[in-house]
Amino acid sequence: MKILYTLFFLFLTGCILTHSQISLYYALTGLQLWFQKMIPTLLPFMIISGIMVRMRLTEGFSALLYPFLRPLYRVRKNVCYAMIMGFLCGFPMGARVTADLLSRRMITQREAEYLMAFCNNIGPVYFCSFVLPLLHRRLVLPYLFGMYGLPLLYGLFLRHTRFRDLSLSTPEKKKENRISWKKESILAEVDDAVSASVQSILSLGGYMILFNLLNLLPHILTGSPFAPTAPILEITGGLNLLSDKAPLYSLLALSFGGLSCIAQTYSCLKGTGLSILQYTGHKVILTALAAVYYFLWFLLSPSSFLR
Repeated sequence: MKILYTLFFLFLTGCILTHSQISLYYALTGLQLWFQKMIPTLLPFMIISGIMVRMRLTEGFSALLYPFLRPLYRVRKNVCYAMIMGFLCGFPMGARVTADLLSRRMITQREAEYLMAFCNNIGPVYFCSFVLPLLHRRLVLPYLFGMYGLPLLYGLFLRHTRFRDLSLSTPEKKKENRISWKKESILAEVDDAVSASVQSILSLGGYMILFNLLNLLPHILTGSPFAPTAPILEITGGLNLLSDKAPLYSLLALSFGGLSCIAQTYSCLKGTGLSILQYTGHKVILTALAAVYYFLWFLLSPSSFLR
């Protein structure tokens, strides 16, 4: 296996050296997407959420939606917080918040496994403002259900089957939840949250550049930049390349998230004991459910399909 890895990276290095202009284009695409899309839309949420987790303000934040989510999902407030951030703020906030809560023992390992099954998705702002206009889709609600309704239903199904053992009682002692409200403590928590968020966003940027650069290989082999593997490698750059040429394929790729998203999730979960293989398995299941959903849409209403 080491020989295969070595040969692959030697081949990739050779392709970069022999096709420098194309490789520069793909690397620059990843860098621009990271700088223009990810930093302004994700970094503020990472910092704010990091501060809230460190100061243990998450239960109060989730109190507004908790009365609606608790009867359905039967989870504690900190789990509800991770669900809200994962669905509203977009990938990879679900993984980042879950890892932060778990590392501070605000949720259990079992609750973290449950969250990672369905709460790490593409953000609705990104989906509505970038994806749907790029694909030239006029309808909104059917696509929102396919992107977010299915994971919510999947999470509900898992809660009452595989994860029915989750407890609503709080395992932590009250003493562990106390926080000193001294000015120095607050500043220390803010500084720690900012440092951790900047480190995370730099790591995510590296993954975006790397996986966009890998588009160089199918480009060289096929002679075309419109390779169908592009969204599987890195979703945003891949969607830019395909535009509206294969909308159904792009929508299914969004459900999966792409290999770059999986690598970024691994970066967020590293050291938590959470399995990236289990996470990937759940993403494959969600992609299959999305395929079934769009197939049923086609059968029931072919005139409105993918409009």
